[in-house]
Amino acid sequence: MSAPAPTSPLRQMLEGQLSQLSNEVERLFDEARGRARRELADQLNQSVRRIRQSRSLDELAATLLDAAMAFAAGAAIFRISEAILKGEKIRGVAAEEAAAFSALEIPLSAAPALAGAVESRDPVIAVTTAAEVSARLVALASHPADGRAHIYPLVVKDSVPALLYCWGAVQGAALEMLAQVAAAVWDLLAVPEAPVPEAPQLVAIAPAPVSAWDALPAEDQAIHLRAQRFARVQVAEMRLQDAAAVQSGRMERNLYGALRSRIDAARATFRQSYFAKCSNMVDYIHVELVRTLAHDDADLLGKDYPGPLA
Repeated sequence: MSAPAPTSPLRQMLEGQLSQLSNEVERLFDEARGRARRELADQLNQSVRRIRQSRSLDELAATLLDAAMAFAAGAAIFRISEAILKGEKIRGVAAEEAAAFSALEIPLSAAPALAGAVESRDPVIAVTTAAEVSARLVALASHPADGRAHIYPLVVKDSVPALLYCWGAVQGAALEMLAQVAAAVWDLLAVPEAPVPEAPQLVAIAPAPVSAWDALPAEDQAIHLRAQRFARVQVAEMRLQDAAAVQSGRMERNLYGALRSRIDAARATFRQSYFAKCSNMVDYIHVELVRTLAHDDADLLGKDYPGPLA
């Protein structure tokens, strides 16, 4: 067996230069990543500082929107009053559309994805179709049919007075944090002046009834909350990843037939992880399917749908 040919000086030189070049490229990438992280952190710190300095709800909405535009191609703020979305401010559209947005009013029933964020109190990612975010919003923001909208509720105590709506190249983690900070500031700014107390009257006070939720042990409440979040995520993924199947299932009044494998898999995991481990568990998968996919019309799930877990 012959010995391998010796490596030529030219090849050795080239290999050495390639190795040096590779190390240099890796070093530059590391520096760029570190610089990008520092710039992102500085940008977030400045945005949070400006939001916390807001002196009114109008100033807060404008500041949040300006901050959001650093992390999305377009953004809008909706206020919510009596199940109506009211356009507050918008960025990333032409001046004519921005002017029209301030007069925009959309019933929550006409924008299921936005309604889902209000009801769940969690961020929602939706396809930008008329069936999900309303025809008027699609037209005003010039959304493509295959686009994505990221919706962040401003949760203040037990209510959602406003939504942050973003689209395009979205940095979700940063926007979710900004929405949470804005919600905390909103809570402070929305506190009304305390009314002058009237003279006390002697009245009989009946003990407040204990709700079923309050009667649950703390560990059971924690399991229920995890189960609710799991169900919301599962159904949100169906709506996002299988948008065409969801749409056809609604039209044919057979969502279960259109999404059988996804629904069966979610139900099986939910049964094993939550339903079988908690005697008072609610079938939150069923609740989310009816509320989010079927728009509160259980008949849309179809005649073959097996119904709530039992």
